[in-house]
Amino acid sequence: MTDESNRSEQNENDIPEMNLENKYSNHKDLMPEAPEKVKKDMDKTKKEIEKLKTFILKKYPFTQAISILPQQSIKFFIDEEEVPKETEHNIHLLVVIPEENLKEATKIKTEIVKQIEELKQKIWLHLQSPNDLWELCLDSKFELVTAHAMSFPLHDTGILGALRVAEIHKSLVLQKFEKYVVSYVIAGSLVRGEAIPTSDVDVFIIINDTDVKRMPRLELKERLRSIIYQYVAEAGAIAGVKNKLSPQIYLLTDFWESVKDAHPVIFTFIRDGIPIYDRGTFMPWKSLLRMGKLKPSPEAIDMFMSMGDKTVKRVKSALLDVVINEIYWGITTPSQALLMLYGLPPPTPKQIIPEMKRIFVDKEKMLEKKYITILEKVVGIYKDYEHEKIKEISGEQVDKIVKDTEAYLARLKELREQIEKREHEKTIEQIYKDVFALLKSMLGNKSQEIIIKEFEIQFVKKAKFAPQHLRILKDIVQARVDFKKGKSDSHKVDEARKNASILINDIIEYNQRCEMISKKK
Repeated sequence: MTDESNRSEQNENDIPEMNLENKYSNHKDLMPEAPEKVKKDMDKTKKEIEKLKTFILKKYPFTQAISILPQQSIKFFIDEEEVPKETEHNIHLLVVIPEENLKEATKIKTEIVKQIEELKQKIWLHLQSPNDLWELCLDSKFELVTAHAMSFPLHDTGILGALRVAEIHKSLVLQKFEKYVVSYVIAGSLVRGEAIPTSDVDVFIIINDTDVKRMPRLELKERLRSIIYQYVAEAGAIAGVKNKLSPQIYLLTDFWESVKDAHPVIFTFIRDGIPIYDRGTFMPWKSLLRMGKLKPSPEAIDMFMSMGDKTVKRVKSALLDVVINEIYWGITTPSQALLMLYGLPPPTPKQIIPEMKRIFVDKEKMLEKKYITILEKVVGIYKDYEHEKIKEISGEQVDKIVKDTEAYLARLKELREQIEKREHEKTIEQIYKDVFALLKSMLGNKSQEIIIKEFEIQFVKKAKFAPQHLRILKDIVQARVDFKKGKSDSHKVDEARKNASILINDIIEYNQRCEMISKKK
């Protein structure tokens, strides 16, 4: 059964345990007990809101959620200037629609407001998409998101229930050890706006272990994990939903280690995750990733590339599920690594093929189209396997896939060398250009040999610069020569870059001192 058919069946009974009567009796702002006139007014209000809900679902069946925001939370919306002050005592109705229908937002809002006016009820409409909710999180407006999560559901295809159970679990965790929690982040189908009432809710909890001295870090992690998992069932029971939480717990130091090593799971988590609690830790990571500042080390690239070699050996004797899964990840992970090496943020699996084609085939013309065809074929087989279109695979097919994979991975190794060579060339040439530009400003526009000789005579021998500076200068020249002869590698280039920064900084400092002395004279 498709998601769409599921949604069409969810109308009056999409939350079975709550009928229309107890829906409103449980809402604090809509349950005065007396006098009789108030009860009649409330009965009328319930009927009018039910009419409005029926109208919305009939007119816009794609609606993901309809709920009433808690009255006590409206002050947060007023403080953030999300709603006018005069709506403080209105009923605030939340309507969530899919992102793809957001282009109709103006029309939808106009129609619903018109219906509200006909009902003559004091109702303020909040029309939002899931991305609008996540933008509140990214702006650290966590109180507003809490209000959405704890709103009273009239209709829900899954997004509010999933958010509610995560919000309750977060509150339980913070009550127990708030000072240790630096970030509580949601991800997966909930963030994509695809949650249904039975979806797992992926949450990531990052614990600060930097000030824990009396307990081993592993013991700390296991204790916290035990407590956090105890709260999973409790949160589900309080929320009254079928969504099951799937928490992942990370110590802050371990998390940073994974970021440093450019682990794809962590990069994906940072890219796609949405914080519903953050103490200024997660959002800087997310911003650095967007700016391309989180980059893999050479060791991490080596690790990713080596996955391909190991994969080919394992695949030859594996069963169907191992063959399909291992080849898919073994071919896409190195592809992702090279796109990261090129300078791009890690792409999602769906983006790997178009990005590989756009960058290395169309733009840089460094990769032949036949290798994109191999990548497309492997990804296509994996998708067919996921959707159970492939039940078995012959040895001949496995041999062909393995052969193509070997060819693709071998070509990726060559591509890596091409990318690194280009970057090394830019680095070496820029270092050489910067150093000799500074020296020429001091010694005049002379040849390389004369500049080195005069630098030694006029500055090193006169103790204005140390012998170390002369050695660095000669090493830079030699590194450039070695690179042109193909004798250099990434470690030598990196060493030359580090040493060059020392020489450049000291030359600039010397020039500044000379200028200050000249001005004083």
